[in-house]
Amino acid sequence: MRSMATTGANIVQNVSSLSKLQSLNGIFAIYKKCGPTSADVLNSLKEKLLKEAGVSNPNPRKRKKQAVKIGHGGTLDSAASGVLVVGIGEGTKMLTTMLAGSKKYRAVGELGKATDTLDATGAVVHEKSYEHVTREALEEHLQKFTGDIMQVPPLYSALKKDGKRLSVLLKQGQEVEAKPARPVTVYNLTVTDFSPPLFTLDIECGGGFYVRSLVDDLGKALSSCAHVRELVRTKQGQFTLDEHALKEEQWTLQHISAALQACPPTAKPQPGQNRNAKHSNSNSNNNKPLPQPSTPEQAKDGADGANSRD
Repeated sequence: MRSMATTGANIVQNVSSLSKLQSLNGIFAIYKKCGPTSADVLNSLKEKLLKEAGVSNPNPRKRKKQAVKIGHGGTLDSAASGVLVVGIGEGTKMLTTMLAGSKKYRAVGELGKATDTLDATGAVVHEKSYEHVTREALEEHLQKFTGDIMQVPPLYSALKKDGKRLSVLLKQGQEVEAKPARPVTVYNLTVTDFSPPLFTLDIECGGGFYVRSLVDDLGKALSSCAHVRELVRTKQGQFTLDEHALKEEQWTLQHISAALQACPPTAKPQPGQNRNAKHSNSNSNNNKPLPQPSTPEQAKDGADGANSRD
């Protein structure tokens, strides 16, 4: 009898946990470490939540009839770390519109070596002297890459051709043409350290911007070459690395519920009320309302569902 009672209690608890998970609607931020892809990190998060909710043998890569819907709003390369914004439930529909605002990065570049991927994961394809480069010259050239500029995305990227990522096509040995230059916005560029061959930049930019392309272009402008040695996203939208990004041990229903920025709920129209009218002052599930973006920059990019690049 005690065993049956215990089993029944566990079933009730699991149903309650799954119901709580499925009731979450909004966006939050997690910390992505170096190594896994953004998709891998998302699948790990989803698997942990499903296990906590009592789902046996969860398959986070399953697309149809999912127990919970989760997506991310800005791809970080596998070699990069930092803020990864996640949408859950109805929050997945809000990622593009809710993540308007600047992105901030801290990048360590290395002068004298260029790689095929424009970062430290690639093969060195070119070497050039850098002894003539000074901090003053670096800071002077940064001005040319600030404001509204045109930028050519890297070949190794999440951008797609015929439905396949360029990086995947290159790894398969296929020839890939560079995408045309496109407009991007850089709000601020600052040199925080200069210890040749290494230099560190703080970057604030809009959507669609590639830090790897910036460092590569900067190396060429300095009559040398360069690639990204380290990259950390410190801010995306209203979410910052220090204040909002949940570490892996915090990927629990309790922590996510407390951190969730809820989607503005839509109330059913009352008799005589305009059917298009929406209530924006109410809030359910005790989740904090989503703050308005701090800048007018609109999230862009759509081919691969990511709103920012690195």
